Amino acid sequence: MKQVKIQIPSLVENIRVVESFIDNSKDTFHIDDDIYGNIMVAVTEAVNNAIRHGNKFDKDKNVFLSLFVEPDRVKFEIEDEGTGFDYTNLSDPTAPENLENPGGRGIFLIRHLADEVEFQKDGRHVQLTFMLPTSSATESETEQASAVSDSTH
Repeated sequence: MKQVKIQIPSLVENIRVVESFIDNSKDTFHIDDDIYGNIMVAVTEAVNNAIRHGNKFDKDKNVFLSLFVEPDRVKFEIEDEGTGFDYTNLSDPTAPENLENPGGRGIFLIRHLADEVEFQKDGRHVQLTFMLPTSSATESETEQASAVSDSTH
């Protein structure tokens, strides 16, 4: 397993550092374009939440971002130095009474973009897992496409 870690002060402008980290990771570890967009949105949203809600914009508190690359998945872990929150009791942003609320969509979005989302340490630590397309699935799709093209001739 390959691993990369960074630490950033809780300043909103450091989201650019996170975006660069994700871009570099995409190139270094050959992360597929199909999941790159989901990773970019979900991870930057999680870091933004850590800066904004976890560390309350306190530049003396850090956000820790780790990337773990395995053959079939990539995992990002984001941790802040705040007090945590009740991640089991969040309002549904799609409920009619919440549609016009300006916030409350971040975790909903993260849960829909990542394949697995796991909170720990009272919500101060979140792990986002993205499954990588497997080469056997790609080969299978290629074989299916080949079979379809053979049958059309």
